[in-house]
Amino acid sequence: MNFEIINSNIKEITSDLEIIIVLNKKLKHKFVQDKKLLKKAGFTAGQDEICHLISKNRLYVGAEGLKGAPIRSAVATAVRSLIGKKYKSVKIATYLSHPRCTASLRALVEGVVLGSYTFNRYKSNKTENRIENIFISTEGYEENYEVTIESMAKAVHNGDISATATNFTRDIVNTTPDDCYPEIMANIAEKLAKKSSLKCNILKPKALKKEKMETLLAVARASRHKPRVIHLAHKPKNPKAVITLVGKGLTYDSGGLSLKPADYMVTMKSDKSGGSAVLGIMKAVSEMNLPIEVHGFVGAVENMIGGDAYKPDDVLTAKNGKTIEVRNTDAEGRLVLADLLCYAQQEVKADYLFDFATLTGACVVGVGHYTSGVMGNADEPKDLVVKMATQAGEMATKLDFNRHLKKTIKSEIADVCNISNTRYGGAITAGQFLSEFIDEAHSEKWAHIDIAGPAFVEHAWAENPYGASGAGVRMMIRLIEKLARTIKEH
Repeated sequence: MNFEIINSNIKEITSDLEIIIVLNKKLKHKFVQDKKLLKKAGFTAGQDEICHLISKNRLYVGAEGLKGAPIRSAVATAVRSLIGKKYKSVKIATYLSHPRCTASLRALVEGVVLGSYTFNRYKSNKTENRIENIFISTEGYEENYEVTIESMAKAVHNGDISATATNFTRDIVNTTPDDCYPEIMANIAEKLAKKSSLKCNILKPKALKKEKMETLLAVARASRHKPRVIHLAHKPKNPKAVITLVGKGLTYDSGGLSLKPADYMVTMKSDKSGGSAVLGIMKAVSEMNLPIEVHGFVGAVENMIGGDAYKPDDVLTAKNGKTIEVRNTDAEGRLVLADLLCYAQQEVKADYLFDFATLTGACVVGVGHYTSGVMGNADEPKDLVVKMATQAGEMATKLDFNRHLKKTIKSEIADVCNISNTRYGGAITAGQFLSEFIDEAHSEKWAHIDIAGPAFVEHAWAENPYGASGAGVRMMIRLIEKLARTIKEH
């Protein structure tokens, strides 16, 4: 898909279709040329409501305002409605929430790319987006904006990269476990590095054994697919900061011997969403060539059953020497992350450390399908994540640790237990379990992001389709961009 900014009024641009955003249900605007027809069709211009006037080659969509979130969602909904249709070019005007700010333009571009996403790999009859060219007129919804063509081009460029990286992540998550297992995730990372400036290192079982990553190896033991730990690195000259990203990459989770009920196993291909997000973020960081050193670590593992499976009642020793009593083999992601976090901190001394994981159903119960839970020992990294998530159009909220809940993961026979002794507060107790594997140097720099809710939803919502959403990608890209703008060089 090609984006082109054209310094002309919208009426002067030739295309197959025009998309018009109707803001705040106001049909009285110069862009709205079909007021009578729209009223006749019952179009009220509510958020994401569309009205396609085929004979006029105009598609109207409602948005609640000019900020990024409603614009992104509206445009994505409009573009999604065109999948399978024969339009190849679309024109749209410029919509800005502030005369000197291009954030809404970036959101518009993200909406186009995200809304055009399809996953047809397993379908015999493939319905795809056919739009090739998007023409953006410099004519604005408001007439007094002061942005330059250069700033508009940058917003379009970054929005395209960010959304394309999100779609890249969606593809990995949506791929079935028989087609995407640990070795395949490692191959994806290696191909990504070959096409970019990223450096890639893959740890196989012998190397993992040498690194004493015994909890990760225990989870992987019963699978015919051997585990991999992936390390991608973006190392610009004179970086302003160093960030480490850690992702849970359970390519499939059966629950192990603590077997999941059958209906809970469906969609467990999505348990690799955290690791997939890290791969997508690294792709975008490299393409934007941001002046921040970024390291991405992914623990790619499959949790299966068999005669060699790890068991409830086992006591495992993590890389940092702490012992873990296993009381449920379905609490496996935190065991993988325990070793992975230790390894990441050993390899990189970071200014910020973020991990991404579809870690707990309890987080979905607590905050719903659409929101990520953000946890950690210090407010600064958590607040940063929540703020940048909002700017990126994702939803995230803090879930605070407390000493009373931490007591519930105490073990009588080991240093810590892999599940809580209470059914309540499960997202927080999982986060507090991970805190046992954060060293002192990173204790105040770490945030755990539980994306179990938004990572995979079985219906379309806002700019997200059925299935994988790419949760975490856009929020972290925005966060890294912010650090690149605000932090002075080391």
